[in-house]
Amino acid sequence: MIRVQYFARYRETLGIDAEQLSGDKTFATLDALRQHLLARGGVWEVLAEQNLMCARNQELCSLDEPLADGDEVAFFPTVTGG
Repeated sequence: MIRVQYFARYRETLGIDAEQLSGDKTFATLDALRQHLLARGGVWEVLAEQNLMCARNQELCSLDEPLADGDEVAFFPTVTGG
């Protein structure tokens, strides 16, 4: 099982803050998981943004980060200040 959390604008766009993906779905990398979510279509296209940020087990990482059962993944937009 992988727990996926969505923050800020992604949470608002998707209408959920978290979900758990379990069963026969396994994902080699964080990008494989993201591609699975993008395949849902519609509002899920927000996760195709080029400047998407992600974390695995509460540590920032890239989309090529390997995933394992029990991981927690977070997607969030970049934050700007001013």
